[in-house]
Amino acid sequence: MSGASGGEPGVSNRITGGVFFNAVVMGRDIQVTLPAEIRPALTGLPRPAAVFTGREEQVEALLADLSPDGRGGPLSVSAVAGMAGVGKTELVVQTAHRALREPGWFPGGVLFVDMSGYDPDRRLSAADALLSWLQAIGIPGEHIPARTQDRARLWRSVLDAYTGRDRRLLLIVDNASSEDQVTPLLPADPAIAVLVTSRHTLDIDARLHDLDVLDQAPAVALVREVIAQRRGADDPRLHAPDQHMSRLVDLCAGLPLALRVVAALLADRTHLRPAALADRLRDDQARLDGLSRQQVAVRAAFDLSYRHLTDDQALLYRLLPVNPGPDIATAATAALADLPTDRVAVLLEDLHRAHLVDERAVDRWRMHDLIRLHAADQPPGRPDETPTARHRLFTHYLHAVRAAETHLTPTGPTDTARFPDRQDALRWLDAEHDNLIGVCTSAPSHHLPHITTDLAFALGSYLHVRRHFTDWITISTIRRDICRQTGDRHGEGAAWNSLGSALRQVRRFDEAITAYTTARNIFHQLGDRHGEGQAWGNLGNALTELRRFDEAVDAYTIFRDICLQLGDRHGEAQAWNNLGNTFRQVRRFDEAITAHTNDLTICLQLGNRHGEAQAWNNLGRLLVEVRRFDEAAVTHTMARDIYHQLDDRHGEGTAWGNLGIALYELRRFAEAVVAHTTARDILHQLGDRHGEGTAWADLGNALAGVRRFAEAITAHTTARDIFQQLGDRHREGLAWNNLGAALQRVRRFDEAVTAFTMARDIYRQLDDRHGEGTAWGNLGAALYHVYRFDEAITAFTTARDILHQIGARHSEGMAWNNLGNALDQVRRFDEARICRQRAVDAFVEAGDAESAALVRTALGERRS
Repeated sequence: MSGASGGEPGVSNRITGGVFFNAVVMGRDIQVTLPAEIRPALTGLPRPAAVFTGREEQVEALLADLSPDGRGGPLSVSAVAGMAGVGKTELVVQTAHRALREPGWFPGGVLFVDMSGYDPDRRLSAADALLSWLQAIGIPGEHIPARTQDRARLWRSVLDAYTGRDRRLLLIVDNASSEDQVTPLLPADPAIAVLVTSRHTLDIDARLHDLDVLDQAPAVALVREVIAQRRGADDPRLHAPDQHMSRLVDLCAGLPLALRVVAALLADRTHLRPAALADRLRDDQARLDGLSRQQVAVRAAFDLSYRHLTDDQALLYRLLPVNPGPDIATAATAALADLPTDRVAVLLEDLHRAHLVDERAVDRWRMHDLIRLHAADQPPGRPDETPTARHRLFTHYLHAVRAAETHLTPTGPTDTARFPDRQDALRWLDAEHDNLIGVCTSAPSHHLPHITTDLAFALGSYLHVRRHFTDWITISTIRRDICRQTGDRHGEGAAWNSLGSALRQVRRFDEAITAYTTARNIFHQLGDRHGEGQAWGNLGNALTELRRFDEAVDAYTIFRDICLQLGDRHGEAQAWNNLGNTFRQVRRFDEAITAHTNDLTICLQLGNRHGEAQAWNNLGRLLVEVRRFDEAAVTHTMARDIYHQLDDRHGEGTAWGNLGIALYELRRFAEAVVAHTTARDILHQLGDRHGEGTAWADLGNALAGVRRFAEAITAHTTARDIFQQLGDRHREGLAWNNLGAALQRVRRFDEAVTAFTMARDIYRQLDDRHGEGTAWGNLGAALYHVYRFDEAITAFTTARDILHQIGARHSEGMAWNNLGNALDQVRRFDEARICRQRAVDAFVEAGDAESAALVRTALGERRS
């Protein structure tokens, strides 16, 4: 190598075999002989790891960027960003070695530099990196200028020389923390490809590649392959139960650095089992310390990122683990940090660029499990930093839930300042569901029991609407225990009441009765007549579910009488409503009509529009039972219109569904299809999966009425699937029953037999005698159609007996008639005639003169 400057004494101007750079530094001309190829061994490119899994898609994406004829285009720079330990360096090293093996891609070779951007003791400046690279390709030290911008000009000239000789280079800038570390190193010529890695998303006009953690399968594969590579394929731990290895990698949360540490620990000690190492790492407080081996430690990697933060960023980083759920919204973070929302949004974006938080959904910020542990382990800025922030956050959630809850209850004003409408309130509650339950369960351990009791009370309506009954039971139990411990007898009674309602929804009726009875007794001892009355009313609901109707009527009557004594007209109306529903189920229709009429009258007097709509709805259901379908359609239309006027979308959707049932019974099937479709769409939009499932079921019946059987089968199948997902066995049984009926209409009798058998078995498990009796009758009909007459006779007989025992006279009449038909088929004509006579008696008693007449006609024809 030699250098020259224009006319300087003692320096020769005769230079051969070199590459000439014209006026590159402060007017000087430089000529040096550059190596034809920069070999990886001379430029610090690390060796690729022997084990590399789960990143093939990312490697292919980077190779597409690097290919001379690929998608790189004008963007010659590819930037890989991700959290500490996610494997950014390994990804680009593996990619670089693959690219260098491709013929003609990088004939000039590769240059690699580790900028150590997050280690203040080792951090390289761009000038340092340029010096290293210029020296690596053979520029004499005396020709390398001092200033960064001059070095950058010289560097670009060097790169131009390589490009001019078709010696394309690959540059790798690893572990940069800021734009000023990278920008001076970038070439002007897009023919030179650059790979950059950073924990931040840098603004360097690059194609961005965000690197995430590994899924479980490649994570397990990585650990297994490291053990096999170091200890051989016969290592017994490679054949250990999958659940042990899965538990171990779950504790690493997919972070490759942590996975390589545990793999190395296992490889170091042949007798260390995955289950034992997982037990050692299970403790959150000790896990980061346990994830270390010699000079490799997860905590140390995170420490470097933390030290790179500003004071405000560090504060937010420390506080985010206070949130008990998996993610947090910007508004909640602002409450947590006691900072303006706009300022917090900027800080969260800063942490996101640093890959210390991840935005998995719009405005939902989440920390990786190991980063969360690291953040929680940082010493606070002041002693009260964490408890004060926790109180602010939990209070924020409580106030927001109270505002949302006003949109879910039918009485009282709604808070539109925080949530414009019911749908917006539900959307927020759904997003924060896990956080809210986490607050309820964790607040007592942080000396905030009042947060749990208040929040558990406020969440009841939401958990009921969304059918999160297990959560409702959990937080009601915690609330009850706190009130008991603090001697809050009134709160304990209210908690027992809430717990009973949750238990009733999961059909744990005996436990619900115990809960309501306990609540009733507490309120009675306290002299709280209002609370006692509400408990009596709830007790009646549970007794009704167990079909203990006489006891339920007694409970509702006491509830009503207490309300009369207190002058509680709203409660009295509710009691009449409950009595009406119970009378309807025991077919005491006259009393039921009186009860619902009283409910309606009181609601009209009070101007309680929601109560009025509910009364019209329940009265309509009763009118369907007594086959006064025209009147039922009118009442349900009234209910629908009131709910629409009140902008109660949920009530309106329910009313549309009930109207559809009345229209179906009037054989106005096309209108019924419209009604049920409208109900389904409304309830789907509101996220009421249970209501949507019911609408699908009713829609299936209406579709069958217009002979759209394929669509009906789809509707009933959808309803069944929804109820299965929700764990509502009772509704699932009903859906199987309806599905069987639709299958039967298209003569798919064997499938119908299966569906009715499923319905029967579910109802039997639930001890629902009415449902079981109906399913037996339907099963008998399907068996009849496949000529399995003896089995059909057994099914119809069982149905008849069950329906007779429960007093369902109309359904019993159908079973008698069907049994007669089946007996005819086996030539047992005398018995068949007796069955039809019994059918007539049952229909007459049920008030169905039309069906009775049809059976009489059949009897006359058979006699003739």
